[in-house]
Amino acid sequence: MTGKQAQALDSARERIRATGARLTAPRAQVLATILAANRALSHHDIDRVLGTTRLDRVTVYRVLEWLVDQGLAHRIAGPDRVWRFAIAGEAHEAHAHFQCHRCGTMLCLDELSARKVPLQLPRGCRPERIEVTVTGLCAECAV
Repeated sequence: MTGKQAQALDSARERIRATGARLTAPRAQVLATILAANRALSHHDIDRVLGTTRLDRVTVYRVLEWLVDQGLAHRIAGPDRVWRFAIAGEAHEAHAHFQCHRCGTMLCLDELSARKVPLQLPRGCRPERIEVTVTGLCAECAV
C-alpha cells in the first residue's frame, strides 16, 4: 500500500466514523478508492482498482448507495448511462462535470457552479437538482 492509499484509507475511516454509522472494511475500501482518485469512478473502475481485495459486486453497489445517502459521495449520470461516483462535500454541492466522450473519464469542475448557470423554468416549476455536464476530449485523448 502506497502512502497515498494509506492516507486515503485513514481519511475514509474518519469520514465514516463521523457519520455515527458502523465502520466496515467494504465501506472504508470503497470510500478510500474514491478519495484516492482524481476523477469520478464507475462501479467497474472501483472494482478494477480494488483488484485482489475485490468485493462482491452487490456489496460495492450497496456501499456506493450508502455513501451517497450519507452525503460522503455524489452520483453523476453520464451521457453513456453509467453512474460515476466522486467525493461529496460542501464544495461539491452543485457543480458541473466534464466527461471525455472517447475514454469516459469524468472530472468534477468545482470552479463552475451549476447554480450560476442561467436558468429560466416555466411558470410554477421549482428546480430541485441541476446537473451540468460538459463533454469533449480529455487531455490524454486530445493528443
